Amino acid sequence: MKERSDRSINIIMAEKKHSSFALLRILEEETDEEHILTANQLMSRLAEQYDLHVERRTLYSNIEILRQAGYEISDYYDNGKGYYLLSRQFDKSEILLLCNAIHASHFIAEKQSNDLIQKLLATLSREQRREFKDAVYMPNRLKTENNTLFYTIGIISEAIRDGRSVRFTYLHYNAQKKLVPRREEPYTVEPRYIVYNDSRPYLICTNPKYTDFVHYRLDKIKDPEILNEPVRKLTKVRETEAYRYAENKLFMFAGDTDWVTFRCAERIMDQMIDIFGPQLRTSPAENGYFTCRVKTTESGALFLAQQFMDAIQITAPESLRTTFVENLRNILLSY
Repeated sequence: MKERSDRSINIIMAEKKHSSFALLRILEEETDEEHILTANQLMSRLAEQYDLHVERRTLYSNIEILRQAGYEISDYYDNGKGYYLLSRQFDKSEILLLCNAIHASHFIAEKQSNDLIQKLLATLSREQRREFKDAVYMPNRLKTENNTLFYTIGIISEAIRDGRSVRFTYLHYNAQKKLVPRREEPYTVEPRYIVYNDSRPYLICTNPKYTDFVHYRLDKIKDPEILNEPVRKLTKVRETEAYRYAENKLFMFAGDTDWVTFRCAERIMDQMIDIFGPQLRTSPAENGYFTCRVKTTESGALFLAQQFMDAIQITAPESLRTTFVENLRNILLSY
């Protein structure tokens, strides 16, 4: 008789826990500050969707269990209507911002973008998800063809954590606009850091054959493999050099870095801040122009000057000015 009683108690307790989870699912899926459910509506949904027939007292008990677990739930005394999930892992505006950023990111393949966006939207209520789906987005035709980015980041991150070298195939676009291996032999490097620069993710690494740091686009790495070979330990000085390497590689062009002085039209201050950050040191503007001095590669400086040809002048070093003028002359001759 006692065994039957204990079994009945266990069943009741299991159903109570089940009803708490079911209630949480309903609150997550169907409620927000604009869509509030009354106690009667919550009990009806528990019965219809989960075949759980609970009394009002049990409903209140389940809500209290969820609150004790850390969920914030607004009730009739707060809003004068009923119940809704007051706080979520992300706000609606945060989710929409993240989804837009993922959609706009060229280095995330289309399928991965869609999968990730769906996971983020799943944290919103049904009506909030509909708001996102009703929005119109231009197709992003610049998406990469490489569908293994997240896998690559996982493998590289593990190698960095464990201090192991990695081997991978590095891709580039051929004349037929297809991603193909840059060379037959795979690359073997010592991974150090993952950075985000020029709207792209990069792997900063070292190689025993070279003294300087090198970088590779993560979205162009294929078939990464962790090796048993440990990486060399970096000194504090070298760690600082790695940070400066990523910071000074304008548009992530390879090559040595040097100080370059630009005379810029005041109207492109926003763009210069976007590129170099708020810490960019500038001189007071005079006659609509300001001067700034940055440390970057020659290729990066030339590329920047070409992008803003009508608003930027290279003033130092003189050798770089000469190179820029020669490039312009060659361009004119090609026309």
